[in-house]
Amino acid sequence: MRLMRIGEPGHERPVLAATDGTRHYDLRGVTADIDGAFLAELTRDPSVVPDPSALPETGIEGERIGAPVARPSAVLCIGQNYAAHAAESGAEPPEWPILFYKSPNTVVGPYDEVFIPRGSRTTDWEVELAVVIGRRARYLEGPEDALAHIAGYTIANDVSERTYQREESGGQWSKGKSCETFNPLGPVLVTPDEVPDPQDLALRSWVNGEPRQDSNTSDMIFSVAHLVHHLSQYLVLEPGDVINTGTPQGVAMSGRFPYLAAGDVMELEIAGLGRQRSPLRAAPSS
Repeated sequence: MRLMRIGEPGHERPVLAATDGTRHYDLRGVTADIDGAFLAELTRDPSVVPDPSALPETGIEGERIGAPVARPSAVLCIGQNYAAHAAESGAEPPEWPILFYKSPNTVVGPYDEVFIPRGSRTTDWEVELAVVIGRRARYLEGPEDALAHIAGYTIANDVSERTYQREESGGQWSKGKSCETFNPLGPVLVTPDEVPDPQDLALRSWVNGEPRQDSNTSDMIFSVAHLVHHLSQYLVLEPGDVINTGTPQGVAMSGRFPYLAAGDVMELEIAGLGRQRSPLRAAPSS
């Protein structure tokens, strides 16, 4: 199934989307929101969402599409998880998954504006497969247990300010990752039954209509299952948590493309998960 949240920030309503995107169904009779509690229930028993024929149809045309997950308690990110991206960053492929955090309040909708931080000249894009947790995961026995703990998949843009990340970091990356609006998410959360192999998804990005990234999740160094299992050995993953699984080559940090500026438009796409479009503007003064 394909889950969405529709409406203005703080007032989104949960919606079930038909696979072809032509119809939408109101889920407020099932849940107040697509949050951790609902995703935990859905992961235990998918039948909590009835057949669409039992749900009222709803229109969404002209309405804002919000992030498909409400209030994640954590946004966990994996760095340099594609060998070619590690190379363009000037690094060797990591022996262990590199973990950093983004502030959860960076999460915005897939068509919302993204703000260029004050004075920034090195704001960058990163298309990523995002994994949303649906079942509490701690000390999983192995990667074979991991996929059963996933509620669904969506698109994330791990927007980054490279000067903050590399030169002003103090030794870690989160300053360059946690700026306001730096994690567009969505448009849909697609449940695992519609994503038979998360390691075979094409992902691409464009800036102002010009191609940037073009790769496949098969090129990940650490698979989705490996990441969920690995992280569960160090921290407790809770329902609703988001894991950004890394980005392929083709970012501005490579030196092959200019960094982002106000007025630019980022577009991201992952096969079967939809497409984002985020215009950029200077961060407001207040």
